[in-house]
Amino acid sequence: MAKKKKNALPSGSIRVQVYDYTDAEGKKHYKSFTAPTKKQAQAMAADWKANKDKVPALVEDMTVYEAVGRYMDVKRAVLSPSTLRGYDSFRRNYFTGELGRRKVADINNIAVQAWISDLAAELSPKTVRNAYGLLSATLDVFAPELHLKITLPAKKRPDLYCPSDDDIKKLLKHIEGTELEIAVLLAAFGPMRRGEICALTSDDIHGNVVTVSKCMVQGPDGQWYVKQPKTYGSYREIEYPGFVIKKISHIKGKIIKTPPYGVTKKFILSVAKLDVPRFRFHDLRHYAASIMHAIGVPDQYILQRGGWSGDNVMKTVYRNAIDIETAKQNKKINEHFETLKSL
Repeated sequence: MAKKKKNALPSGSIRVQVYDYTDAEGKKHYKSFTAPTKKQAQAMAADWKANKDKVPALVEDMTVYEAVGRYMDVKRAVLSPSTLRGYDSFRRNYFTGELGRRKVADINNIAVQAWISDLAAELSPKTVRNAYGLLSATLDVFAPELHLKITLPAKKRPDLYCPSDDDIKKLLKHIEGTELEIAVLLAAFGPMRRGEICALTSDDIHGNVVTVSKCMVQGPDGQWYVKQPKTYGSYREIEYPGFVIKKISHIKGKIIKTPPYGVTKKFILSVAKLDVPRFRFHDLRHYAASIMHAIGVPDQYILQRGGWSGDNVMKTVYRNAIDIETAKQNKKINEHFETLKSL
């Protein structure tokens, strides 16, 4: 029986790996090169390594696709894994077409506006705006003299459903005694984000107070990492009701062992089994904000408890509570006028 060659794949080809970079978590990343022979694979790897760090003679020689990649490399040490993962996805999906192949020197208003219009025909306004944000940030670095005047698609008011008290009661009864119950309590009565909940440990709990100082996020490589929060406002201390703390006081180490995607999957399956409108795990934060607003908690305290950096998003998510209350008051008004029709 012939001895299997080192680094040989099932197909018989040879794979050679070369060090690329070390990410913010200290993990090393490698480039793989596959060829029919080891010599060919090594030649491909050597060629890539020799040209990897070469800077074009002129920035204008770079394509937009290359410039976006260079921008990501420059920012790699200061951006969160989740942000880099998003940028990488945007680069692969929206910068490989005609605009991505253009030289930076050839970028102009018409080219970018045409690209925006093409994206807007298929994507949500938010996605288009985020894609343009990455392009704009890249051009600020590599073509700072370029001043674009672009019309972006109008923002759409999000069609959010904010769960009611009855929805939350039904859900908690259905998942009572499970790990998911703890995650829902922390989100709905905190409110904490999914990543913050999955990063929480027993060391973060002191009496009835939970300290939020980290978040679990997914990196470009698909792995989950525990990182510091993106914004200063996300650092906070939340005092929970005693019955919530009682549910977690016996747990040592990680409070939620399931990774974030697992929490979401379990949540979707649980909600689907109930006679309630469909809503997301993140909507539990909307519920918390809505309730706090409805019972008269000042905005500054809602912002602080939820870790929102500004009140625009917060007000959007609790607007549903205002709509519900408006409907109740309208009903009360009309019922009163109904009593007058016989007079």
